[in-house]
Amino acid sequence: MVEEEAKSSPMELSEKRGVENNGFVQNEASEDKETNPSTQEEMPKACIVDADPAAMEEPVLKPYAGMPKEVLLKFSSQARYRVTREILFWLIIATAVLLVGATIAIIALSPKCLDWWQAGPIYQIYPRSFKDSNMDGNGDLKGIQEKLDHITYLNVKTIWITSFYKSPLKDLGYGAEDFYDVDPMFGSMSDFENLLAAIHDRGLKVIMDLIPNHTSDKHQWFQLSRNRTGKYTDYYIWQDCGHAAGSVIPPNNWVSVYGDSSWQFDDVRQQCYFHQFGKEQPDLNFRNLAVQQEIHDIIKFWLGKGIDGFSFSAVKFLLEAKHLRDEPLVNKSQNPENITAYSQLYHDYTTTQVGMHDIIRSFRHTMNQYSSEPGRYRFMGSDGDEKEDMEATMMYYGTTFVQEADFPFNVNLINMKNLSGNSIFEAVDLWMKNMPEGKWPNWAVGSPSAARLSSRIGREYVNVMNMLLLTLPGTPVTYYGEEIGMQNIASEIVTFPEKSPMQWDGKPNAGFTEGNSSWLPVNPDYESVNVEIQMTWSNSTLNLYRELTSLRNDELPIHRGWMCYIWNDSNVFVYVRELDGLHRVFMMVLNFGQESTIDLKAVVPNLPSEATIRLSTNFSNAGKAVNTKQIKTEMGEGLILEYKTAKPVHTMEAFEGNCFVAEKACYSSAFNLLYATC
Repeated sequence: MVEEEAKSSPMELSEKRGVENNGFVQNEASEDKETNPSTQEEMPKACIVDADPAAMEEPVLKPYAGMPKEVLLKFSSQARYRVTREILFWLIIATAVLLVGATIAIIALSPKCLDWWQAGPIYQIYPRSFKDSNMDGNGDLKGIQEKLDHITYLNVKTIWITSFYKSPLKDLGYGAEDFYDVDPMFGSMSDFENLLAAIHDRGLKVIMDLIPNHTSDKHQWFQLSRNRTGKYTDYYIWQDCGHAAGSVIPPNNWVSVYGDSSWQFDDVRQQCYFHQFGKEQPDLNFRNLAVQQEIHDIIKFWLGKGIDGFSFSAVKFLLEAKHLRDEPLVNKSQNPENITAYSQLYHDYTTTQVGMHDIIRSFRHTMNQYSSEPGRYRFMGSDGDEKEDMEATMMYYGTTFVQEADFPFNVNLINMKNLSGNSIFEAVDLWMKNMPEGKWPNWAVGSPSAARLSSRIGREYVNVMNMLLLTLPGTPVTYYGEEIGMQNIASEIVTFPEKSPMQWDGKPNAGFTEGNSSWLPVNPDYESVNVEIQMTWSNSTLNLYRELTSLRNDELPIHRGWMCYIWNDSNVFVYVRELDGLHRVFMMVLNFGQESTIDLKAVVPNLPSEATIRLSTNFSNAGKAVNTKQIKTEMGEGLILEYKTAKPVHTMEAFEGNCFVAEKACYSSAFNLLYATC
């Protein structure tokens, strides 16, 4: 028993030690050591010798990846980490404030961006003469769609399509029978929608005509009005007429634009209706608010379709004096009974009446309702007043506080009586000096109601006129065909010689139609004056036009800079285009007379002695250097000279009254951006 207990004591001790230090109880050898007295005495010593005092202390923790929250908090409160964290925090705040401040400053200092209707030329299309797609001899909407590549080739961004409403086509379709439909001659509403989508797909814009003053006598409104039906009874201007010896005696001496009395007796209503134009185009009664609302509804309909703007025509005729007094005679000694021509009267009571501008502003208000989307501003143009009354024309711009048209269309260059450097200067200066501050100018050298440029001033001046058009400040308007120098049809039997079909190529009918004939004869010169052949000529009118539009798009001074007149005489007109902060200047030397040599160094003392020809009506001159003391131009030649200077003309006191800028901007070469405050 005692022996068993003695035997068990070492075993128990071994088990206890095994519990305390399992790692050292491994095999039978350990049992032998346990039974050896000397071993039992050595083991505690071994433990003491092998123990590391440092290991007995609590280990020092250091930051490591993936540490738990409790460990992280121990370090985050330490000064070295807290200070670093606060420094980074305030740096981030300061940077954010700086970025916000810089953004606000850039926005505040940035000039107003040019809108789409300011950024490039407007290309005016008379649809009946542009391209025939169905071989009936009449141009149509599908034809326009077929030729959109030509528009993009010209670097044009906006298309202006003249009237294509359903109409009996009296006065070329400007008296609409239905404002909500397309005339079948031009296609269908589906054709228009497809054209509009194709135009927008190319990044282009489209504006269309609207003539609110009158309708066709075939219009439903007129038919209801002549029968005194409901609200339509007073949609037009009706007055009782006298009768004597089988003739109608009109209420007064008012005369139509086309001549003879502007009153026409209607057998159905037994009254006379008023018409400022043809008798088939009765004037609407704009003193009737219901009529005004009808026009607003028409505007909304087409804007809802997606068009980008309107050109409002004949707006000065919207209202007439209610008193119906006779208009005064131009020649007081003339017999009043012999008055038959429009020019024989002062039209004090039938044009530009009080309230007319309020109506136009209401049109603008309706269009603004569709202009809220970014990039979808709806353009509004209007025709002007009498060409002799520039002040009245400028009223269509509206005021600083009340918006009206974006601009009234400028026909000064079309209405010139003769061509010279002086007459060009006068036409340009007349508009620029009368235009309200902050407004945007525009220019045109052709239209559907004027002889073509080439026929009006001569083929030799077409290129220099296009150079003028595309380098003046503002929006240029090009009538179709002017980009290739088309002429009027030389025929006395043709009523509208300026509306001849577009000349696309040298094929029969100039590629306008594949049918046997066109609605007007094609100009016989189409084999040498057409788009296809001029694309292959480096020095053609077409390629010059394209080079000019490219230069306009690429160069800021021409795009939106200052214009300063330098010189004008009977032969040449000279002006510069400059931009504050940009030392590169463009000088236009345009010859509208005979061969000329001028010393511009004497006119502008700070002018460099040499300038480079950037572009010329003669392409072979591009890149050449010219002496500014002796600049020579041939008849009809145009030069765009480029030079560098630190003293631009618009900063010179001598030219203070000769410089204009519409949308002022300054260039920063350091940041390569524009800013408003120079």
